[in-house]
Amino acid sequence: MRNGGRTVTTGRRLLTMSRALALLRSAHPEPGAAVTLAMTLLAAGAGHRGRRLLCVALAVAATQLAVGWVNDWLDADRDRQTGRRDKPVAAGAVSRRTVGIAGLIAALAAPVVAIPLGAAAAVTIGVAALVGLLYDWPLKSTPFSVLPYLVAFGLLPAFVVVALPGHPAPPAWLLLAAGLLGAGAHFANVLPDLADDAATGVRGLPHRIGARGSRLAAAALLLGATVTLVLGPPGPPSWTGWLAGAAAVVLLPIGWYLAGRTRGRPVALFRAVIVVALIDVLLLISSGPVV
Repeated sequence: MRNGGRTVTTGRRLLTMSRALALLRSAHPEPGAAVTLAMTLLAAGAGHRGRRLLCVALAVAATQLAVGWVNDWLDADRDRQTGRRDKPVAAGAVSRRTVGIAGLIAALAAPVVAIPLGAAAAVTIGVAALVGLLYDWPLKSTPFSVLPYLVAFGLLPAFVVVALPGHPAPPAWLLLAAGLLGAGAHFANVLPDLADDAATGVRGLPHRIGARGSRLAAAALLLGATVTLVLGPPGPPSWTGWLAGAAAVVLLPIGWYLAGRTRGRPVALFRAVIVVALIDVLLLISSGPVV
């Protein structure tokens, strides 16, 4: 009896863990974790410490979880119809209702955990979460699909700055650079999967302008973000900034050229765009004083 009871208990624990992992996978954890880490490092560089830094990290993480979970909740039927076994809801690993409730809780939690940072900070991160959710519905399959990325990514560093003591105003160059980075990430993210997305009914701006237009948009937006991050902060650009700018100028044309010389997915340009995006994130984190 004892061994049998232990087996049942162990089985229940494993099942609970499996469902928890499936729920986490439904939130698209990789990009969400990357954004949360970048904003947390930016916050640390801006002067947040202790509880304030934790509140920033939790608020940003909540926005990313909310957008990911609501996305899978909305797409559940379409994912099942197209056989998306990589999606936990479509695969039956977690229920659609559970994912939807988790998304609602995360969306409400984002401004709540930011309340100790001040009303301005709570409102800013709340608006960022709302704009992100507007991408999930109704803008994801419209010509305006890039707008939530442009606005929400710009609001995240704004939240980091206004959450500082005294609630200073964020510099324009920081918001512009982050917005361009987010918009570029939107086009870069769909580059390898334009055809697959179109087959599932997604008709956002990248799908409407096609692969070539999306490659150009991703490259131009990320290059614009790089230039803004190099030249935007006060004082002369650092040598690391010049090197980062030069790397972006070199990598993007090389990726474009190689993509044109190969058949199939534009993997070369996609990888070049991702490298430049990483360079932009590092520039954003190391941009020095933001107030």
